[in-house]
Amino acid sequence: MFGMPGGSEWIIILLIVLIVFGAGKLPQVGRSLGTAITEFKESVKGKDEKDEPLSKGGDEPAEPKNV
Repeated sequence: MFGMPGGSEWIIILLIVLIVFGAGKLPQVGRSLGTAITEFKESVKGKDEKDEPLSKGGDEPAEPKNV
């Protein structure tokens, strides 16, 4: 029932965006959207690379401490 918009729907959406933001603001809106997407991707990649195992001693389990 509700899927991806087709060709005519995209044209209507673009016309509404053009009316709301104006022709002068569209490059700025596109640039800021692209920057936001790029920063999001970099933050996701950075988070995955920073994940490190808790113990750096290899496969051996940590020795329990006597209290």
